[in-house]
Amino acid sequence: MDQASLSWDHCRSLLSVYRTGSLSAAARALGVTQPTIARHVEQLESVLGGAALFTRSPQGLTPTDAAEALMPHALAMEASAAAMIRAASGPDDALAGAVRITASEVIGIEVLPSILATIGAEHPRLAFELVASNETADLLRRDADIAVRMVQPSQGALIARKIGDIELGMFARRDYLDRRGTPASLDDLSSHALIGFDHETTGVQGLRAKGLDLHRDMFSLRTDSDVAQFTCIRAGLGIGICQVGLIAHDPRFVRLFPGEMTFSLETWVTMHEDLRGNRRIRLVFDHLVDGLTRYMKQGAGA
Repeated sequence: MDQASLSWDHCRSLLSVYRTGSLSAAARALGVTQPTIARHVEQLESVLGGAALFTRSPQGLTPTDAAEALMPHALAMEASAAAMIRAASGPDDALAGAVRITASEVIGIEVLPSILATIGAEHPRLAFELVASNETADLLRRDADIAVRMVQPSQGALIARKIGDIELGMFARRDYLDRRGTPASLDDLSSHALIGFDHETTGVQGLRAKGLDLHRDMFSLRTDSDVAQFTCIRAGLGIGICQVGLIAHDPRFVRLFPGEMTFSLETWVTMHEDLRGNRRIRLVFDHLVDGLTRYMKQGAGA
C-alpha cells in the first residue's frame, strides 16, 4: 500500500484505537468490524515502513511514539472533516446549518444554553454543536467555528471581540451560614468548609498571582471541575469562588468579602477571519457577544 492509498477511514480508525485502547472498542465506536480496524492499523504501519503504532499491555493497546507523532496530523484531518460537514450543512448566505461553539465549562454549561435557546427560537434551521471544555480549541485547525475564551487570542488570523471582564466572587448559601456562622474576617475562613481545587491549574496560579493564598489542604471539598465547584456552592456544601453573574441576585446566597475577594476573567468571543462572510456563523457570533455582555451586566456591581 502506498501513500496515495491512505484515506480518512484509516485516520478515523487510528484515532478511535488511540482513544479507546482496543480494536473491539474502536470498532463499536465507529460502527464497523474489528477486522476492518485491524486492517486499517496494519496498512498505516505498512506506509510507515513497518513501525508499530500500538503495543499490547494488560490495560489494552498502548500507543507507541510513532502513533503519538501522527496524532497532531490525524486530529487536524478530523477537525477538517468535521468543518467540511458543517460547511456543507448550509450555504454561507443562509441562516441554516451547523455552528460549532467551544467555551469553558462554566460558560458552556451554565451560560450559553439560554443564549443559544434564544437564537434557536428565532432561527430554527440552525443547529448547534457545543463543546464545554477548559481546553483551548484551535480555531486555525477548525476545531470549532466560534470560541469563548478567557484569554486574549494570540493568532493573527482570528477575529476577536473582547466583551469585558467576568467577575469572580466568594459565595455561600444562607442556610450554610446559619449553621456555621458568617465569617467576620478572611482568617475566620479556616474554620469553615471551603470548596476548591484538587490539582493546581493555571486558573489557580492566576488567583495566587492576584494575592490569594490557595493550597489544596485548605479545602474540605476538592474538585478540578469548575462546574462541580459551582454546583457544590449552590448545594450549600460550603464557601467557594464562582462567577458573580451566576448567583449574585439569588436571595438564597450571600456574597462574602466583596472588597477583598473579587477577581476578574477577561472574556473574548473569537472566530476565524475566513468565516466572516458566513451569514449563520456571523449571526451566532454577534448574538453571543450580546448575550454574554448582558450576562456580565448581571454581575456588575453585585
